[in-house]
Amino acid sequence: MRSSVPSGPALRRLGARLRSEGVRLRPDAARLRLRSTAARLAGAALLVAGSALVAVAGAAPVAAAASLSDLVPAPVSAQPAAGTTYTLPSGAGVFTEPGSAPAAGVGAYLAGILRRSTGYALPVSAAPAGTPASGISLLLTGADPTVGAQGYQLDVTAGAVVIRAQTPGGLFNGVQTLRQLLPAEIESATVRPGPWTVPGGRVVDYPRFAYRGAMLDVARHFHPPATVKQYIDRIALYKVNYLHLHLSDDQGWRIVVDAYPRLATYGGSTQVGGGAGGYYTKAQYQDIVAYAAQRYVTIVPEIDMPGHTNAALASYADLNCDGVAPSLYTGTAVGFSSLCTSKEATYTFVAGVLSELAAMTPGPYLHVGGDEASATSASQYATFMNRVQPLVTATGKSVMGWHQIGASAVQHSAGRVVQYWGLTTSDSLVTSAVSRGAKVVMSPANKAYIDMKYNAQTPIGLSWAGYIEVQTAYEWNPGTYLSGVPASAVLGVEAPMWTETIVTEDDIEYMAFPRLPAIAELGWSPWTTHSWDAFRARLGAQGPRWTIMGIGFYRSPQVPWSSGTSGGRFEAENASISQGVVESNHAGYSGTGFVNYDSASGAYVQWTVSAAAAGPVTLALGYANGTSADRPMDVRVNGALVAGGMSFAGTGAWTTWQTRTLTVNLPAGTSTVRATATTAAGGPNVDYLEVRP
Repeated sequence: MRSSVPSGPALRRLGARLRSEGVRLRPDAARLRLRSTAARLAGAALLVAGSALVAVAGAAPVAAAASLSDLVPAPVSAQPAAGTTYTLPSGAGVFTEPGSAPAAGVGAYLAGILRRSTGYALPVSAAPAGTPASGISLLLTGADPTVGAQGYQLDVTAGAVVIRAQTPGGLFNGVQTLRQLLPAEIESATVRPGPWTVPGGRVVDYPRFAYRGAMLDVARHFHPPATVKQYIDRIALYKVNYLHLHLSDDQGWRIVVDAYPRLATYGGSTQVGGGAGGYYTKAQYQDIVAYAAQRYVTIVPEIDMPGHTNAALASYADLNCDGVAPSLYTGTAVGFSSLCTSKEATYTFVAGVLSELAAMTPGPYLHVGGDEASATSASQYATFMNRVQPLVTATGKSVMGWHQIGASAVQHSAGRVVQYWGLTTSDSLVTSAVSRGAKVVMSPANKAYIDMKYNAQTPIGLSWAGYIEVQTAYEWNPGTYLSGVPASAVLGVEAPMWTETIVTEDDIEYMAFPRLPAIAELGWSPWTTHSWDAFRARLGAQGPRWTIMGIGFYRSPQVPWSSGTSGGRFEAENASISQGVVESNHAGYSGTGFVNYDSASGAYVQWTVSAAAAGPVTLALGYANGTSADRPMDVRVNGALVAGGMSFAGTGAWTTWQTRTLTVNLPAGTSTVRATATTAAGGPNVDYLEVRP
């Protein structure tokens, strides 16, 4: 068995080179994929007979209909209508509540998604009077009264799709369900053939908890506005309605404050590992807030204090008790920094920062951190928090903080929310805060921290709170998790992602999916629907959708991932193999295994392809090559050499998968495609073949 583990710098260099060539690093145990994931899935219909691959050129794959039983999060009620489906016609329209600009905005959002993949015009207009008879209608009347402010009712008949809600936010949540009821190809960025069929029936749905959050730490590593917006789009699909941005820490300050400009220009100039860092201008931050609001996601900004403040202390010496500014910090230790709690300049600073941040943030909360303040005594901490909380409420916002702000010496403020991140199922700080009227957002680190590794082989992430596989993330009840904290005191759940090791958008997606949908379901779905076996099946059905969306997710072995309708991917272990063996001893492969070739020239894998008409196709081989400089292979079609000594660069580890492509012309009729190792080292481990038109 070959094995090799790359160094961090080597892996980053490999990723940088590949990205410069148009390849996205997707660490599916750090799998590497082409950026245009949608292209992988389009094109010819493909059939498998035994171990042979059969491609019928010119016949587009039919988009498979989804099912009411596949929804994530699970709805309160889903009643299928047997034998009934709705197929979106090319002339369909989107009709919205007359006179409601927000409903029209939700309609425009839906039409924008559908137009990309269907190619239909889908005009958005006010709904006509009477019962909707065609198209997709988004109405603010007639919903089941149980749906409340965030819920919806969705009805699918043979003639129309109708979403009803009491608020535009409810309509938006209904739209996310409709997206999942359409074939996965609806998420394509390019036009697909359809048909665009929705299963008939009725869904009545509303959330268990009002707050369903995700947190992104942009302080340890800075993530630009485009990455944050992408994450907003991803979380909104699963009805997550809060994004908590960790805007400051020891390693960086990420938001402009006019009264203290050096916070951003100097304090934001670095990050973990010494990179360039970065910060959001006020215009960029407000654009993120507005983008999120259009997707009914509320931004919760966090300025962590009095600890986790080295970037601020380095920027302004007066914030230090000795008046001496420390150096900028690029490590990952915690608990060593603190604002000077005895200086009035500190509270002038905090008031100025919170005032400017509140003015840009329409949401109800300002998060003041408060965790790991080891450099302050208990009395200093209480003094500080008792001065800071009124500064928050003076801006018209409610205080939110990590559960350490629940200390009995810290006064309670109206509307206060404590966020629990501990490792135990009881905590006196939380029960103390709840006894005085606080609500709790549940984020136990050993369940909900999605920056924790999945297992020991996960290439990024931390493990101080333990390994968190999908079942671990799913198998806990936020309403009963902490003793002494009743469900009525639980505002909701949040999945934090700290970024000590998370550098790119690809890293974020790999760590979030599939665990973030698990946390989202805990926040949305009634506990009566909770079932690991049912969830893992529904989660597996999301895989093709994520693939089409370009999400490089972790293919947990705990989940039966659907192959969907891609049709273009066929596993190497099902083809003809010579001088090789099917293995399953590395992470990240698709299917049931991969082919590990003998160390011998002449080892090969071969597929049989049948084309109805002649024409060009792209062949893509998924492979891993460890740290080897190369393991070249000849590629032949019908025995004729089409790529001599095709190179397969090192991928950094045998758990790191990449694709290698070439374009060939296939004649009409049956052909063979064979990839043969040309050196004594054998070929790379081959995971699959994709045939793309």
